[in-house]
Amino acid sequence: MAKQFIISIGREYGSGGRVIAEELAKRYNVNLYGKNLLDLVAKEKDLNLDKLKKYDEKARNIWLSRSVDGFSNSPEDTVAQMQFDYLKERANSGESFVVLGRCASYVLREYDGLVKIFVTGEKDAKIKRIASIEKLGYDEAEALVEKRNRIRRNYHNYYSKEKWGDSRHYDLIVNSSKIGIDNATDVIDTYIKSIID
Repeated sequence: MAKQFIISIGREYGSGGRVIAEELAKRYNVNLYGKNLLDLVAKEKDLNLDKLKKYDEKARNIWLSRSVDGFSNSPEDTVAQMQFDYLKERANSGESFVVLGRCASYVLREYDGLVKIFVTGEKDAKIKRIASIEKLGYDEAEALVEKRNRIRRNYHNYYSKEKWGDSRHYDLIVNSSKIGIDNATDVIDTYIKSIID
């Protein structure tokens, strides 16, 4: 696998997309960029990480910000753009990597080695998984799943011209609750290898 590949994993909360991304990064021995992306940006630019975290993966608050001549005063826009720029820098360097969320399926769409994956799951399975992981009752877990997915959808749809989870914008969509997270990882791995080999 000498040529560059970038694996973008979009996912619904509770579907196991993060676990799948971590496993793929291990299998291919490449970096995984997800929550750690903000840490890397903050370190590179010598910025306060705690302040940046408040705006991570959130769409701009239209009531508290504005744009003039293409420039925005929105901290959400600034944090998002810094992460998008970092991903493009890594892609331009020729690095192969896995990226979790961060609108990567759209932001990196011009790179030939991009493979766009979306991990979904049945509602009940996602809720039960989150209830178990977070030690929550079913109703609390359901509210959390809905909230996190709403945040992810709003973020993606704001910074992308493609709709979050819309099958037309991904190479492969996998329902992890139908086949399990391990099997979903294997299916994605087989698909990726067929493209990049």
